[in-house]
Amino acid sequence: MAGKDITEKVLESYNDVFSDIVNVLLFHGEKVLEPGGLEEKTPRSYYKADGRVREMERDVVKCWKMGNIRIACVGIENQTGADPDMTLRVIGYDGAEYRAQLLPGHSTVKARYPVITLVLYFGYEQHWNKPVRLLERLEVPEILMPFVNDYRINLFEIAFMTEERVRLFKSDFRIVADYFVQKRKYGDYNPEPLEITHVQETLQLLSVMTGDHRFEEVCNDDRKGGPHNMCEVLDRIENRGIQQGIQQGIQQGIQQGENTFAELMSTLFAQGRMEDAKRAAEDQEYRHMLIREMSLVRKI
Repeated sequence: MAGKDITEKVLESYNDVFSDIVNVLLFHGEKVLEPGGLEEKTPRSYYKADGRVREMERDVVKCWKMGNIRIACVGIENQTGADPDMTLRVIGYDGAEYRAQLLPGHSTVKARYPVITLVLYFGYEQHWNKPVRLLERLEVPEILMPFVNDYRINLFEIAFMTEERVRLFKSDFRIVADYFVQKRKYGDYNPEPLEITHVQETLQLLSVMTGDHRFEEVCNDDRKGGPHNMCEVLDRIENRGIQQGIQQGIQQGIQQGENTFAELMSTLFAQGRMEDAKRAAEDQEYRHMLIREMSLVRKI
């Protein structure tokens, strides 16, 4: 997904949300990964290509620890569209983390830890239709096939999850998943009155993933308190739309009135009716009579 917005990553960076995603997608809702077992890790890594140092930045990545033991490195990548090169990207992310385990400061005595990447696909109009395995992306001569290792991404199609699985989420990610599932199944969204913990971050993620900036605009609402659930969010979006429509109607009415008045004056001046023009400028009832007489009423 090109041009990623930093706001899409914030919700998933919260430990309660991150652990919830991992527990539902990998362990069927069993609470295997505790929020307190997560440690922040920089999402950036560097590599050298064409004589230049280049940067790779992951969406969200954390270390999973049990006491002082590092169990794994877990990353999340968000996609709104199917990327044919996603397997290559994930190999790059995972490979950089494995390579880091060989750097000075990493004991050679300790066991190396695994790197796991979850690819979350938010498209709801169609299934992911690009390669999920490295060998599906490469053109490998038959003679080389026995020597080329395969690599498969852990792809999760959020909008195609069952409603039963969505209900396994305990964090704000349930709201996000429920939105995309409903949009796929019904083409509309009827929210549950669930309390949102991270309101701004949830709405920002929805805004980025859907391209609907009304979600983010609600975050900037100056009313005291802010929304507490998606029912209130949709109410505010609807009310903002109504107010914007009213304002646009007023502006259009003013513009049309000005245009009609200007045309009336121009017509009267062209006909040499100076007294009528003067009276029309001062007498609203007389002005409306002239407008109807000249068939300009449609422009009021």
